[in-house]
Amino acid sequence: MTAVPVDVLPRAEGAALTGALELVALAAEVDGVRPLSEEAELRLRHGGPDGGRDVLFGHAVGAAAYARLDRGDDGWQAEFVVHPELRRRGLGGTMAAKLEELAGDAPLAVWAHGELPGSAELGAARGWTRARTLLQMRMPLTGVDPDPRPALPDDVLVRPFRPGVDEQAWLAVNAAAFAHHPEQGGMTRRDLELREAEAWFDPQGFLLAWRVAGDGTETLLGSHWTKVHPAGETGDEPVGEVYVLGIAPEAQGLRLGRALTDLGLAHLRSRGLAEVLLYVEEDNVPAVSLYERSGFRRYAVDVQWHRAAPPA
Repeated sequence: MTAVPVDVLPRAEGAALTGALELVALAAEVDGVRPLSEEAELRLRHGGPDGGRDVLFGHAVGAAAYARLDRGDDGWQAEFVVHPELRRRGLGGTMAAKLEELAGDAPLAVWAHGELPGSAELGAARGWTRARTLLQMRMPLTGVDPDPRPALPDDVLVRPFRPGVDEQAWLAVNAAAFAHHPEQGGMTRRDLELREAEAWFDPQGFLLAWRVAGDGTETLLGSHWTKVHPAGETGDEPVGEVYVLGIAPEAQGLRLGRALTDLGLAHLRSRGLAEVLLYVEEDNVPAVSLYERSGFRRYAVDVQWHRAAPPA
């Protein structure tokens, strides 16, 4: 393998960006699993927070390996992919060592999407520990009620998201609903608008539940944001997703989660989709059990590996 030195860039542009995107697309096609999270890919395409890095190893056929590295509250977080034709040649270990070098004395967390062959061996060989396991669960949509009529409180109205109008209200409820979640709860206005600009965004599948007071004042109580993955991204056919389902803390107990779930699944079925997926932390046993009782099955696994800060 004739490789050029590693490039550590504040933002990949030009040929570096093209090469990285082509590698990400190729790996997804070959593996049947997206090698980067949606957030990491958006940061590759549009830039991310200050201090982030795009790390590339070059090769005659294009990028041999790519990693996205970002600084978080508890250290560095990374995701990386190796060209399918160049695996099992030590390049994964070389990339992992480079990420450790860039993280310095801070903790480093690395996501392995799909837990593909070799990822566990690489993590264990470097002394990393398995810290988080994210389950992808799936369910057929064939049995979903195409016209649910959930019993909502008389003062609650469900309607689609209004771009340019509802952003701030949704961000406030999202932050409150996911205050415990290290990624979802920190979504910003820019993060939301980047997703609104994506080809998959459909406001009709982004359902918001509002409490309407007698004077017409509206208060957002919760939402169910659905997504459709195109054919080839998560399978041979398009697949729907329970993308974000969040209820304001003060609205817990109103059964809005069930109502919004049913309405969102009906919307996905109306799009002609046969299957829906969602993500949930494996250690969230009550949620996993609830989804299994609802008909979801475990389909794939993402694992986050941790390298603790090196001893002083």
